[in-house]
Amino acid sequence: MQPFEDLLTAAEIAHGHLCAGQILGVRMAMLGCARLGIEDPKGADRKRLVTFVEIDRCATDAIAVVTGCRLGKRALKFRDWGKMAATFIDLKPADGSPQRAIRIAALESSKQRARELYPDIADKNEQQMRAYREMSEADLFSEQWVTVPLHPREMPGYKSQRIACSVCGEGINYDREVLVETEILCHGCAHPESRYYQPIA
Repeated sequence: MQPFEDLLTAAEIAHGHLCAGQILGVRMAMLGCARLGIEDPKGADRKRLVTFVEIDRCATDAIAVVTGCRLGKRALKFRDWGKMAATFIDLKPADGSPQRAIRIAALESSKQRARELYPDIADKNEQQMRAYREMSEADLFSEQWVTVPLHPREMPGYKSQRIACSVCGEGINYDREVLVETEILCHGCAHPESRYYQPIA
C-alpha cells in the first residue's frame, strides 16, 4: 500500500481539491484493504477487490483512488443511500478461503471529536481535515464483517449477449432486459414512469 500522504495527494488531484471527505475516504479505503489483507489493490491484487460506496460525495473519489476500483471496470458499485460508508469485498482471498467483505462507516461522533480536538479552528472543514488525519480508526469508523451476494452478472469481466429493446431499439447489456409479456424491453421502456429522464415530445 502506498503511504497515506501519497494517496491523499493522488485523491486531491483526482477530485480537484482537498477536503475532510477526501481524508475520510483515503483512510476508510486503506483500512478496508488492510482488514482484507490486500496490500497492492492497484497492482498485484487488482482483480481481488470490489467496492460498494453509499454516497456520491468526495470520499467516493478518494476510495476509487486508493482501491483502483472504477465504475467502468465494474469493480465500483454505487448504492445511493446517502451514507459515508463503503463495503470492501475480497473476491479471491490469498489463502484460498471464500469471499470476505467488510463494511466501514464514518462515525457521526467523529465530528464532535474534531471540535473537541481543535476548538480554536473556526472553519469546520479545516477543523475536520486536521483531526481526521490524526484520530484513531476506532474514533473515525465503525467496522462490520458482512456477506455480499454478488450475482455473476455483477462481476468485473462478465460477458453477456447484447439484446435490442423492442420499443426504442437501444442495446441492453449485462442481462438488464425486462420481459413484458412476449417483448424484450429496456428498463426505461418497461417502466417509463421511473426513468431518470423524460423525453420531450
